[in-house]
Amino acid sequence: MKITLLNPLEVDEKIIIDNKNKLEEAGHEFVFYDDIAKDDQEIINRLSDSDIAIITNKQLSADVINACKNLKMIDVAFTGVDHVDLKAVKENNIKLLNASGYSDDSVAELVIGLSLAIMRKFDQNRKNIFEKTNFPLMGETLKNKKFGVIGTGRIGKKLIEMLKVFNCQILAYSRSEKEEIRNMGVKYVDLDTLLKESDLISLHIPNNENTKNFLDKSKLDLLKDQAILINCARGPVVDNEYLAKILNEGKIRAGIDVFDMEPPLPDDYPLRNAKNVILTNHVGFYTKEAMENRAEIVFNNLYEYLKGNIVNEIKL
Repeated sequence: MKITLLNPLEVDEKIIIDNKNKLEEAGHEFVFYDDIAKDDQEIINRLSDSDIAIITNKQLSADVINACKNLKMIDVAFTGVDHVDLKAVKENNIKLLNASGYSDDSVAELVIGLSLAIMRKFDQNRKNIFEKTNFPLMGETLKNKKFGVIGTGRIGKKLIEMLKVFNCQILAYSRSEKEEIRNMGVKYVDLDTLLKESDLISLHIPNNENTKNFLDKSKLDLLKDQAILINCARGPVVDNEYLAKILNEGKIRAGIDVFDMEPPLPDDYPLRNAKNVILTNHVGFYTKEAMENRAEIVFNNLYEYLKGNIVNEIKL
């Protein structure tokens, strides 16, 4: 089979070369690129005769998928797959695998980092130092705060483990409640209760047709005064225009890593100009350790597939 690594995995090239040699010794062809294709036509050129594509978090359109008639499997080096045209994948009977779990620690740690940055007023500190302002800098501790976790999959569970160290009182909401989460001393509640009672809230749900604007105006209005909303999940699961409005009104605070599109953000994007928010550049997943984890997972997906086994499949 011909296997193409479409985009860089951002790991030591030795890892790529070692896997290339292993695959070629087994009789397969392996091609990799160290840059990102600039448009759909370049992607088609790279994948036109490939049986398997390893991709990252860059868009894979229906035009590309439909044009690459040999594709049998797409190995996504990412947890979410909303950047792939799932309809075209299904129509072309292509297997779709992901790298679930590769960045659990990285994302959970950023949630903690954003929470602390907001509570300890990092933005205001910087302005006082460099802009000669005089913001009051008394902060808050995370210890003993009531922390709501929406979604108790792998990342939600990892966050809960970290929050236990801070002695937070943890509330959870999930469409599928898990006994292992309850055994950690976590209380499941309905969504409205979590939103009304939590001092901090973190989202850990996917972006799909059922979760778009999951936190809409009616839900955001339930947040208590000065609550902190953290979104390191997916941008479209929140009504970001209304979120910006209540941030500007000073009702709540937020730490946001994901948006309705990939940065750079347009000048008129509401959250770009909002007050009381710390923004990061969709870097929740992006650590050295996570990149190494995902390379290991996607190559394992590949080797298992070549042996006739399917792991980490996204069911369509």
